[in-house]
Amino acid sequence: MQEVVFAIEPDLSLEAFVDILHRSTLALRRPVADRELIAGMLRHADLIVTARLDGQLIGVSRAISDFSYCTYLSDLAVDQAHQGKGIGRVLIRKTHEAAGLHTSLILIAAPKAETYYPHIGMRPHPSCWVADRQPRLPVGVGDSEVGSDGVEGRKAER
Repeated sequence: MQEVVFAIEPDLSLEAFVDILHRSTLALRRPVADRELIAGMLRHADLIVTARLDGQLIGVSRAISDFSYCTYLSDLAVDQAHQGKGIGRVLIRKTHEAAGLHTSLILIAAPKAETYYPHIGMRPHPSCWVADRQPRLPVGVGDSEVGSDGVEGRKAER
């Protein structure tokens, strides 16, 4: 049996990422039809850790980190055909190691995965607050700037 190879892949292709999102069912909760948005998700990620078997992508974690205090694991996707084999656990561990074990690793679980995380040693947090996403405005519309008081505000419309 082949060994799963884990690696940091900052240049993971959009096509490979979308494909694994579909094969893991995470695509049901991600905007996979919006290629520009997905490309931005990849481009602005601080860590992308992959799991490959015979070169085929079978898992990915995508995280945002300050590498000092906290790391937010925003996507964890494992191909359904390879779930239950510890791949997700290793992706989480490798992501946390790459960000620094001195950082807190934070994630919001998909509803079906809520029982998985305690099983691998993570603990729930009693408060999580979310500000819903707002529609993106066209480039140049609604740009903000920082005023002399150091507070960011919206540019006045002309």
